Amino acid sequence: MKAMLLYKPAPIETRPLHYKEVPTPTISEGEILIKVKACGVCRSNLHMIEGDWIDMGVPAKLPIIPGHEVVGTIEEIGKNVKNLQIGERVGVQPLYNTCGECEYCLTGRENLCVNAKITGETVDGGYAEYMKAVAHHVYKIPDNLRDAEAAPLFCPGITAFRAVKLSEASPGKIIGVFGVGGVGHMAIQFAKLSGAKVIAVSRNKDHLKIAEEVGAFQVISPLEEDVISAFKGFGFADASIVFAPSDEVIEQAIKVTKKGGVVVIGVRGNIRNFKFYTEHVIKGSVIGSRAEMQNVLKIASHGDLVVKVELHNLQEANEVLHKLKINEVKGRAVLIP
Repeated sequence: MKAMLLYKPAPIETRPLHYKEVPTPTISEGEILIKVKACGVCRSNLHMIEGDWIDMGVPAKLPIIPGHEVVGTIEEIGKNVKNLQIGERVGVQPLYNTCGECEYCLTGRENLCVNAKITGETVDGGYAEYMKAVAHHVYKIPDNLRDAEAAPLFCPGITAFRAVKLSEASPGKIIGVFGVGGVGHMAIQFAKLSGAKVIAVSRNKDHLKIAEEVGAFQVISPLEEDVISAFKGFGFADASIVFAPSDEVIEQAIKVTKKGGVVVIGVRGNIRNFKFYTEHVIKGSVIGSRAEMQNVLKIASHGDLVVKVELHNLQEANEVLHKLKINEVKGRAVLIP
């Protein structure tokens, strides 16, 4: 099969991904082989490829095939797989496999599993013509969802869903969403579905336009107005969600959130000069459980989500990741083998 391989982390400008012919994966008794139809391109892929997460042990092996939001059809089934059939469409999210035995798995928080395997980071992912997956960690795709639009549900979709859930969004609340990329434009929609009003913040005019299209109550550009003053005009936010990887943005989000409010951070960053006396509740958020993933698919199948995508060939992965780095991707870029 053909795949994009990372042999050594390096700046994306040096084109570190190589389009190579490699053996098609062989599966064990509890696995399936997927013919990849679409794979979303995530900023997490970029961080791994450029070596930003080496201190966290990512990538866990080299060479590695990136990609962790995958949709495809089942080509082969292991002998112990009972609930899936050849030809069915399935999806894979970053949570590739979990142990099922640790305290997190046993308390409905399997996204925090201490022994989790992560698609495209600890095992090979979906920047390829084929990939293997663990049968009990794949999801059947509703018939009314197209491949390219379904793929982003498996990272931006689940990530946004959980972040909005942790923000405690509900009718009448104001939720600030900082960063309106692949994840942010879905978070706006999930928050709106909860009955909340969303104020979206981004430096990118195209991203703010998307925010308006998907239902943001108000959009703010820090390049054109003072963010804190703008939020003050609405009585500040009940909660804020951050998907922009910037210490300055994290600080901004805390400042515009009411005393005692919730700030959900879905990126790596630093909290500077934290004012304990405001009693803000800071929550980290990372992907989501299998049950939450099923909820995302159900919501999407009901037509309640608009997934903005742009399509590219698999071998264009380096160029697409560079576009993502300089904020030129509108919505979510999706690679098609």
